[in-house]
Amino acid sequence: MIRVMARAQLHAEAEAGTAYLRTGGEAGRLVQEGRLMTAAGFRWNRNVFLYYECMQDELTPEELLPGAADFLDDWPGQEQPRKWIPLIDVFHFNAPKDADHWRRKAPVERQVGRVAHLKPEMVASYVYYHYQLQEERAFHGPKYEIIGLHENLLFGYQEFPAIVEEPVLPGKLATSSTPEDWKESRMDLHFQPWPDGHLYFKPVETLFAYQEQGE
Repeated sequence: MIRVMARAQLHAEAEAGTAYLRTGGEAGRLVQEGRLMTAAGFRWNRNVFLYYECMQDELTPEELLPGAADFLDDWPGQEQPRKWIPLIDVFHFNAPKDADHWRRKAPVERQVGRVAHLKPEMVASYVYYHYQLQEERAFHGPKYEIIGLHENLLFGYQEFPAIVEEPVLPGKLATSSTPEDWKESRMDLHFQPWPDGHLYFKPVETLFAYQEQGE
C-alpha cells in the first residue's frame, strides 16, 4: 500500500478544467480494477489536491487524470516541466501494514479535504511536534487521516465516520517528549490566520471520491 498526495494549479480560466476533474478521469476505473483502494480529488480556488492509495505500484497523477494537463499550470523548480507537486506526509495517526489491514470494514460516508497555512517561521516546529506525536503514539486518532505539506500550505484528508484504531506498525521513537497536554504544543501559534480570523483548517470542494467496494 502506497499513499499519495499531490497538488496542482488550474489555469486562471478554470471552468473547463474543473469540469474535467469532476469526472474523476481514470480514477474510478483504477479503483474498480483493484489498482487503487481509494482515490479523491479536491479544489480550493485554483489549487487542486489528490489523495489516493495504490495497491502495489505507485501510480502517477497523470495516470489518474490523463486529460488534466491542458488545464494546469507548470510548476517551476526543475529542468523538466511538471504539473503535479508531491506533498510531504508530515502527519498521520496510522499507516497501512498491508491491504487487509487497510481495507475499510464499513462504508465511507464522506471523503473530505481541508487546507490551512502555517506561519513560514513555524513550519519546522509544526513538523517537530507532529513527528513526535506520530511516532511516540502519544494518543490515537482517525485511522485514515493524513496531512501533507507543500511550502507552508497544509492539505488534510479525512474520512467519516472516523475510525480510531491502535496502529499495528511499531513507532519509530522510544522517547516520550510529546506534551502530556497537547495544548502545550501551542498549535494556535503555528497557524496563519485566514482573512476572516479563523485559525486551523477549512474544508474545500470535493471534485470526485471513489472507494473500493466491500464484499
